[in-house]
Amino acid sequence: MVKKRTWLLGSLVSTPSRFNLLRSLHLVISSLSPCPHEVRVRMKAVGICGSDVHYLKTLRCAHFVVKEPMVIGHECAGIIEEVGSDVKTLVPGDRVALEPGISCWRCDYCKEGRYNLCPDMKFFATPPVHGSLANQVVHPADLCFKLPDNVSLEEGAMCEPLSVGVHACRRANVGPETNVLVMGAGPIGLVTMLAARAFGAPRIVIVDVDDHRLSVAKDLGADDIIKVSTDMKDIPEEVALIQKAMATAIDVSFDCAGFNKTMSTALDATRSGGKVCLVGMGHNEMTVPLTPAAAREVDVIGIFRYKNTWPLCLEFLRSGKIDVKPLITHRFGFSQKEVEDAFETSARGGNAIKVMFNL
Repeated sequence: MVKKRTWLLGSLVSTPSRFNLLRSLHLVISSLSPCPHEVRVRMKAVGICGSDVHYLKTLRCAHFVVKEPMVIGHECAGIIEEVGSDVKTLVPGDRVALEPGISCWRCDYCKEGRYNLCPDMKFFATPPVHGSLANQVVHPADLCFKLPDNVSLEEGAMCEPLSVGVHACRRANVGPETNVLVMGAGPIGLVTMLAARAFGAPRIVIVDVDDHRLSVAKDLGADDIIKVSTDMKDIPEEVALIQKAMATAIDVSFDCAGFNKTMSTALDATRSGGKVCLVGMGHNEMTVPLTPAAAREVDVIGIFRYKNTWPLCLEFLRSGKIDVKPLITHRFGFSQKEVEDAFETSARGGNAIKVMFNL
């Protein structure tokens, strides 16, 4: 039976009818009236994440495996259509950004405030939970955050990827005396750069293999950009270039790619006593020079998703401390052809940074 269900999703990935079935599947699931503490939201903006593309192409992302048809999408914002009987803070017509993970609130991780590590997390578009690329979803009211008047629905959807950067900066204690290196100028690398600046980082250098993404990073405020190769042999020379570009000690490095080379470069480039934060998940297993880094007391920390970030993200957007609008490079509607074109555009990369659906 598992084989049959997997084949079915494979057919959704490779035939023109795939998104029609995905969409109608979620319409059935999300058309229910909300429970007392829930709201029904009409989706208006949904972004494509790299994990969505992974699921469509490979039926898995890291250790999460798709075994049956699944609606994707988790970067989202919309308009409240109906509220449950006990909801007091939202009313129909409110524009909201949705935090996509529902934790149990009973386990030790939830009780200590680290609900992002909840083993029973129900997260949009993480198997077997359906995502938000649908006309409507029902969601807990306390995970729906009202948008300030000057923040668009698209910006509200961008709170999800921005939350990754905000959580990473909190984990690494970025502040006005923290000089930051960012490995990777993809969407997560760019929002991490923007978050680090908003947290007060005085100098930020960003590294990538792609000229276009580096130029975007420069336009968004990177103090310097370094183009690197994918060859491990180039690490010593590239570390020297990075350190020269920083012109001071690198206090925190964020690896927003998660490959052997990016992590090795970050460990070598970071000052003694500094921090390396692993954000990206490019490789499930890595071989990196941990012993030399440990000998210099370089702390290695990791992040997984985020916690309690939406209010701060919305404040950054409201105040103008962070502008995510330049990251939205492509927009599509919700017809079958447009959905397919959108995912093909995102998967190709090129000049596409954030692909957004307007529903």
